[in-house]
Amino acid sequence: MIIAVDGPTASGKGTIAKALAEHFRLPHLDTGLLYRAVGRQCFLDGGNPDDPVAALAACSFPDALLTDLELRSEATGGLASRVSVHPAVRQALFERQRSFATQMSGAVLDGRDIGTVIAPEAAAKLFVTASVEARAWRRHLEMEAQGRDHSLEEIAADLAARDERDRNRKDAPLVAAEDAVLLDTSELDRDAAVAAAIAAVEACVSRALS
Repeated sequence: MIIAVDGPTASGKGTIAKALAEHFRLPHLDTGLLYRAVGRQCFLDGGNPDDPVAALAACSFPDALLTDLELRSEATGGLASRVSVHPAVRQALFERQRSFATQMSGAVLDGRDIGTVIAPEAAAKLFVTASVEARAWRRHLEMEAQGRDHSLEEIAADLAARDERDRNRKDAPLVAAEDAVLLDTSELDRDAAVAAAIAAVEACVSRALS
């Protein structure tokens, strides 16, 4: 069984995907981490993330980079959004994601184009969203806990800019699959969001088997 979890930054999709993987005993891949690694590598190389050649070269990042805590920073998130607009970068990472999705055990993948591009045949597709205000507040709390100093206004502006890039890129834009279940987590805490996601997946599987 493949479970696709898509949505914008800080919507809660990563938390939900991990919980689904644990509940259904499936391996999990945060595909956004791959793009963050490309963005981070591009930065380390001194390249311009808006340059398709420099961004493609950064796709050869070492696996060890995936454990770099800097990948979770706001700055790297912005770089990831910028490198992800390049078709060559998306193609370079496509096979890696596709291979993970189609393993015999099944899998849970979260990202921005799982249900539309990477695994359109997924048994269950969720599109997790939340208001910019709710997402900015969550990210603010995360960064505050990490000792990072960014205002709510700065974070909200960055999220809005990222949303704009992701939704309007030519290849694999951020959009809900036609058969995806929309889950708005703006007013939900973690437990409620996870419970809603589990129920949605179980309903999708039940419909597929009926």
